[in-house]
Formats: sequence, structure tokens, C-alpha cells
Amino acid sequence: MRNTRVGIEAINLYAGPTYVSVKDMFEARGLDLGRLDNLNMNKKSVALPCEDAVSYGVNAAKPIIDRLTLEERNRIETVITVTESPVDFGKSLSTYIHDWLGLHPNCRLMEIKQACYAGAASLQVACAIAGSGFSPGSKVLVICTDIARAVARDTYAEPTQAAGAVAILVSDRPKLLEIDPGASGRHSYEVMDVCRPMAELETGDPDLSLLSYLDCLEKSFKEYASHVEGADFCNTFDYFAFHTPFAGMVKGAHRRMMRRLRGASSEEIEADFRKRVAPSLHYCTEVGNIYAGTVFLALCGVIASAHIEASSRVGMFSYGSGCSSEFFSGLLPASSRQVLEPLDISGQLRRRVRLDVPRYDEVLDLNAEWCFGLKDKTVDRSPYSDLYERFFEGKGLLTLTAIKGFHREYAWS
Repeated sequence: MRNTRVGIEAINLYAGPTYVSVKDMFEARGLDLGRLDNLNMNKKSVALPCEDAVSYGVNAAKPIIDRLTLEERNRIETVITVTESPVDFGKSLSTYIHDWLGLHPNCRLMEIKQACYAGAASLQVACAIAGSGFSPGSKVLVICTDIARAVARDTYAEPTQAAGAVAILVSDRPKLLEIDPGASGRHSYEVMDVCRPMAELETGDPDLSLLSYLDCLEKSFKEYASHVEGADFCNTFDYFAFHTPFAGMVKGAHRRMMRRLRGASSEEIEADFRKRVAPSLHYCTEVGNIYAGTVFLALCGVIASAHIEASSRVGMFSYGSGCSSEFFSGLLPASSRQVLEPLDISGQLRRRVRLDVPRYDEVLDLNAEWCFGLKDKTVDRSPYSDLYERFFEGKGLLTLTAIKGFHREYAWS
């Protein structure tokens, strides 16, 4: 019989070594500061050339794995990676990550792709596996990992596109989030809003993407409500955690839903936003859009900053360009913050080194040398040795050292 009590046992973020201030970027790029409030973002995490989606994924997952007993670690029977920053057209990142985490070989490895929605899709797949009863007590490790390229330079999209990885351990011990079984609504269709037709190119129509996001939120929630008796956007959920390309977009989406479904006044909308939505932006505004992991970054924000004194229901919405979307929900136990706190996500973010915009541009140029399809290249840390020493030296984090014959080599710092 299927075990219907399933969800997230543990979760962790790795947001890398450096960041740039969004306001600094606006001023240096000559962007209209009047649009800064609408964006509602503070910082953007930035990767160094000695990192890639593999190292990010390992560094997000390792603190979770290190806290497991050997027996618990060996029950991880599936690893699912999610990325728009792949290193191979056939070989998934999960093969590298499984190896560097030292997981048991009795493990299925795979990768799922559907833009920013793929993380939520992987969570649903993981819940189905962990709750199927076919292998009682088995766990699934889902890792969403991405590093933005410099393709949006000098545009309003640049301050939002960041680097980060979220690792999620799914099992029948949902200490952080118990998924509501069967409580889900999907809405998908083909649209060319944002796409990556080439390895180093992200392009599309941002206005169309915004409209698609709003359309999918409304219609996926309507589908959710058709499956969940009595579901009401304004009263069913204690908190929301939405995919957050930028915080201002989430605020606009919430406002639209409150007006359409309740006819709420501006004052009522603002009060509801502060209570049920603002906690989800706690980390998103400090990291930026990390693609498929962003909805889970929003969930971490709720757990870390909301006053969860009793079991609380969170409504989650994931959107991926192209497009596919889902509205689903789960219960946060009162102890969820105590479970999350030992991983010290806030402390990790404080450790990042601030880059001024000229140094940020230097890092972007160095990162551009590590394009897709490299056969042979050795990492030269000398241009950013100061940054490496401040963040990595002696910290036991995984870093990229070389590519030899297309095979990636890594080492612990």
C-alpha cells in the first residue's frame, strides 16, 4: 500500500562565494533607478570560474548527507538533478554528484528538464518513489543547481539571474514539509517566452513570460481547487511560496489573485502580502533567481522567517517557461525551523564576499572562458586568489580543478 505521508525531510542552499549589490549594478549600468523598487531585489549571488553546476550541487547536498547515519545514507536510492547549466548532452550531473557525495551504488541516477518548473516536477517524482511502498524507507535526493551566464549583461534581467543550488531530501519522514497527497493543479501549454536554443544563449520575450506566469498561476490554482474540496486562495493557506524570478513579480501576482478571487482592496492586499507572502522573499531578495531551485528557496524563507507556532499549510506555485506549471501544497510542522536552523543558511549568505561592479565584470569575463563543450582546460585561480582564499581555503568545499578529455575533475578546498 502506498505511504501517503511523504515530503521533504531536509533542505539546504548553497549560494556560492560572492555577490553583487543590485543597486550598485543599476547605477553602474545606467539603468532607471525608478524601476528598482518594482524589482525589489537586494543582492545577486555570483559564481567563480572554479565552480560549476556539479560543485554547486555537491556543496548544497553535502551538509545534509553528513548529518545522516551510514544506514540512512545508503537508503538514498535515487538522485535526481535539475539544471539549465548542464556539462554534457547525455551524461547527467547526478553521476558526478553521486560519486562525490559517496552514495551507495544501488542508486538510480537521472536528470529532469523543464526550465524552472523542473524542480517541482522532480519533487513530485521523488514523492511518488518514496511513498510508493516498493522500497519502504527509501529516500530520494533532488538537487536543483544553476549558474547564470552573462547573456543578460546591461539589461534589467541581469540583476535577477543568479547562481545557486538547493538540495532536497525526500522521504517518508517529512520533518520540514509534508506534501498534501493529491492536492495539485497543473496548467501547461507551448509558448516561446524564455528559451535556451544554444548552450550559451538565453533569450525570449520577458513581457510574454510575465503574462504566462500570471495565466498559469490563476489556472493551476483553479485546477487545484477543483481537486481539493473547499480550497480557497484567501483562507486555505497560512503562507505562500512561489517561484520568484524577482520579488516584485510575486507581489504583482499575489495582488492580481486577491483582486480577481476576492475583489480585495489595496489595503487588504498589502496586509495579506506582508503576512502570507513576504516571508517567502526572505532569502530570494538576497540571492536572486536560481531557476528551478527558487521556489524551494522561497519555502526556506517561509520556514526561517515566519512565526510558525503550529502546523501551517503553505501553498506553492512553480512556473517553468515554455511552459509548465503547478500549484500544490503541504504542511509545515511547528518544528520546521528547528530542523532547518542547524544548516545555517543565513550564516552562509553572510559569508559571501561583496564584489563591486568592475570586479563582478572581471569575474563574468573569466566565467565566459568556461563555455559548454570544453575538452581540456585547467583552472587558474590566480586572477581571483584573494576571493578563493577568503571563502574556500580550508573550508572543505568542492571546486572544479580541470577538464581532461571532456571529463571534469574536482577537489575539496
